[in-house]
Amino acid sequence: MFNEIKEAVIKFITSRAVIICGVLICLASIMVYRLFSLQIINGEYYLDTFKLRIKKEKSIAATRGNIYDRNGKLLAYNELANSVTIEDVYKSGRGKNKSINTTLNRLIDIIEDNGDSVDQDFKIVLNENNAYEYTVEGNALLRFLADVYGRSSVNDLKYEEKTKTATEVVDDMCKSFGIGDYEDPDDSSTFVPRMNYSNDRALKVLNIRYNMSTNSYQKYIDTTVASDVSDQTVADVMENADTLDGVSIEENTARKYVDSVYFSQILGYTGKVSEDELYELQQIDSNYGINDTVGKSGIEQAMESVLQGTKGSETVYVDNTGQVIETSNYVDSVAGNDVYLTIDKDLTEACYNIIEQSLAGILVSKIQNIKTYTFTETSSSSNIVIPIYDVYYAVFDNNIVDVNHFSADDAGTNEKAVYNSFISKNESVIAEIRAELGEKKTSYDKLSKEYQWYMSHIAANLYNAGILDSSKVDREDATYIAWTNDETISLAEYLKYAIAMNWIDVSKLSIDNQYADSEEIFNQITEYIVSSLADDAEFKTRLYKYLLLDGYISGSQVCDILIEQNAIHVDEEELELWQRGGESAYAFMINRISNLDITPAQLALDPCTGSMVITDVNTGDILALVSYPGYDNNMMANGVDAEYYAKLRQDNSNPLYNYATQQKTAPGSTFKMVSSTAGLMEGVITTDSVIYCGGIFDKTDNPPRCWIYPRGHGGLNVTGGIRNSCNCFFYEVGYRLGIDGESYSPDIGLEKLAKYADLYGLSEKSGIEIAESEPQVSDMDAVRSAIGQGTNSYTTVGLARYVTTVANSGTCYNLTLIDKTTDSNGNLLEEYSAQVRNIIDMPQSYWNAIHTGMRQVVQDKAYYSNLGVAVAGKTGTAQESKSKPNHSLFVCYAPYERPEIAIATRIANGYTSSYAAQITKDALSYYFELRDEDEIISGTAQTLQDGATNAD
Repeated sequence: MFNEIKEAVIKFITSRAVIICGVLICLASIMVYRLFSLQIINGEYYLDTFKLRIKKEKSIAATRGNIYDRNGKLLAYNELANSVTIEDVYKSGRGKNKSINTTLNRLIDIIEDNGDSVDQDFKIVLNENNAYEYTVEGNALLRFLADVYGRSSVNDLKYEEKTKTATEVVDDMCKSFGIGDYEDPDDSSTFVPRMNYSNDRALKVLNIRYNMSTNSYQKYIDTTVASDVSDQTVADVMENADTLDGVSIEENTARKYVDSVYFSQILGYTGKVSEDELYELQQIDSNYGINDTVGKSGIEQAMESVLQGTKGSETVYVDNTGQVIETSNYVDSVAGNDVYLTIDKDLTEACYNIIEQSLAGILVSKIQNIKTYTFTETSSSSNIVIPIYDVYYAVFDNNIVDVNHFSADDAGTNEKAVYNSFISKNESVIAEIRAELGEKKTSYDKLSKEYQWYMSHIAANLYNAGILDSSKVDREDATYIAWTNDETISLAEYLKYAIAMNWIDVSKLSIDNQYADSEEIFNQITEYIVSSLADDAEFKTRLYKYLLLDGYISGSQVCDILIEQNAIHVDEEELELWQRGGESAYAFMINRISNLDITPAQLALDPCTGSMVITDVNTGDILALVSYPGYDNNMMANGVDAEYYAKLRQDNSNPLYNYATQQKTAPGSTFKMVSSTAGLMEGVITTDSVIYCGGIFDKTDNPPRCWIYPRGHGGLNVTGGIRNSCNCFFYEVGYRLGIDGESYSPDIGLEKLAKYADLYGLSEKSGIEIAESEPQVSDMDAVRSAIGQGTNSYTTVGLARYVTTVANSGTCYNLTLIDKTTDSNGNLLEEYSAQVRNIIDMPQSYWNAIHTGMRQVVQDKAYYSNLGVAVAGKTGTAQESKSKPNHSLFVCYAPYERPEIAIATRIANGYTSSYAAQITKDALSYYFELRDEDEIISGTAQTLQDGATNAD
């Protein structure tokens, strides 16, 4: 029995199943032991070891290509620079937001204490009232909101998300990122967005957090906090590296621009790619990433694919603090290619300076030592003058001085005195506004000009804030008309009526009771008005105007404040004269403008802007494209300087606007070569046809007059019509173009004019590679359209293409700014040239008639008599408003015998076309080297001859 049992046990033990089970049990035991060892005994060690070797694939940015002018002079290049970056190395959990925000606040302090600035490319900024506002609108705004609220499409946005104000979006995001504090630390429901944060600091932290969030799917991708920082910032960040988790210094390149103010509108600038830009760029090159720097405008944007280069890559292992401990698989980047432009650097700078000093000369000639100028029905836009008190006010209005410094501890004597006057004025105006909204209720037409401005401003703000709901307002209502058109009721009466008519959105007011009566609503509106004016920069600046006019601030105080704030340079001799009372405030300010201590752009009084485009007649290359004023695009690249950008946005001269490619006005009489071509080609006139000018054209209703009225030019052929810029001659041409059988049809005339405007390229953009406004060929009144009125509206660059076509007798180019591209070693990659758009096939006798007329235009101008080169051109004056100076235009080409260049010049609100012609004369003198450069570009105001009575 025992042996049987023994054999059975042995047989069982030695069976295949038992052996397999034993082996499995042993393996399982080993695995359990190993897991115990890994997770329990040595778990902490292996966890630390894992954290110390985190693998990530890192891209290496390529060096961006350079930009040169046609002669190889450098315009844009790269410079080695250091950036401050942060990686998300923070542990998840409730305290994560607080940890990141604490680090960012410390980091921002370090950066700003050393004079550097945090990069800001958010779609929300602080305006002059220290309030949040969007920098985009329309579809761009909706796409931004979709990104903020995590919607895959703008169509998925909820109504309340689409209608959020900038402040509401900031608060929503601050709450999401924990930017704020708790009223009760133990109650998470008491979190208040931005609590203990200034508006500026909250926006900076929010901007960084938002950028970090876009990398959340790749946790260890760097987010740039500040670009091109100083050595001191680098040292301070490295010194505090042990307490600034995830923060590091990266060496890269910064984009730099040479003589930036002259070329900012052409070159544009670079910046971090936006979501929309990234999507478009990835359709072309999938290697683009969310942290890439790309061209944001100008040539930088237009030639992005050429300038960008090819990124490199490497595998990086980092420790738990984000420090690199090992790299491998290094692939070097390939530098971007270089771009050569058609523009001439020296010519462009010279033309910019010529425009600036000429604008200063116009201003000096128009400024008078008076307080105000009143435009009346008998006034002419050609004789408008500028009161010196407008100049004094411009010092405040366009931030030539820093009014915020008036209340500083180190403010000067005059700053303090003016600030005290301001405080007193502010209090009295607020009190009077309360009284007007309360018991006074003075009708608008009975108010002073000062208080009319206040009331209009308040009403506009109520509409902008949505308190007055414009969608509900009935514009046919008698009370609405009484307020807006008749001006016979007070603002208080209008608001009370608006409340009764339910035109008020009470949700915008601080009213707890949804059943509040009309009086309570009106009281809340009053409180809103008063509180909003306390932070209203436009209102506060306006107070200085009336302080000046009422004598509470003197012109001398304005001059002294300019000196106290070092806003101007005054030589010692004049400063001594000023300080001993030997110079009037009027003379002092005239000297500042004459010496360009204060520029026309800084004053932002009409005229303060101008543009000029010079082309090569025979190639269609643009030799100079000038927009005055420009800006420093070095402050916009490598991370936007928020303070500088805000200043540009508030600048009344609008330097971000390209006046050469975006500003459109009527062409005035410069259009008359188009009308001449139409008349000749359509057979309504010949070169020998004579049209009589008696000073008025009486074949249509509301007969238009010639500029020479009440005199007349008598009989003129087409050459004489151009020479004398005779309106009646071209009225007749426009009329004849519209003749259909026995009757006149303006539509037929317009159609024919449009046909020839198109042949000169005026119906389309000029072809240049940067942003340009669409032209407008007139669709109203063929008679007036024939002299460049109607709804004709063109850019300066569009007029430049037109006059280039005239100069070369019919070859219309698609203009270009690009000459060639090369690789980083200078090897030619591609040559560019302007493409021929179309050719105007017209008899040479017609061209001769037009050219002769243009030549005679210039010959009749005394200031062109001793130029040294024969010029053919055409002046033009365009009226936009009777209460503002006319726009001044001039187009020309030279030399007359064998044209080389064509020029189009526009001075917005430049009074008379004679000024544009004289400015162009200086540009011609520079190009053909007819005078010494120092004589042409004096650096001081250029005195121009007043040609207001000349033909336009």
